[in-house]
Amino acid sequence: MNKIRLFVAFICVFTITSIARAQNYKLDGPFLTKRVIKVFGASDGCKTRIEKAARSAPGVTYAHWDADTQQLLVEYNRSKTNPEKIQQMIASRGYDTEKVKATHQTGCN
Repeated sequence: MNKIRLFVAFICVFTITSIARAQNYKLDGPFLTKRVIKVFGASDGCKTRIEKAARSAPGVTYAHWDADTQQLLVEYNRSKTNPEKIQQMIASRGYDTEKVKATHQTGCN
């Protein structure tokens, strides 16, 4: 009889823990993370193209580039991408980043 009670108690604790974990996942969203990345562009004319290049990376939900500071603020799903992949995507569009150099240069640089 004690083994049955222990087993039932274990199942209850496991169920409650699983439900709590699922609720936390819903509250936290799909693992969104914000990061600032240095992206080199010459003017405000580059802004739209840099932001569009960043948003084209899978999992990026937000991108805003400041021409004065040369910084790009990105929000992304860390289960789908990472800063290195985002920088590679931007560099493939012709903009140097802090870690990845562009394969070709645009008229903005």
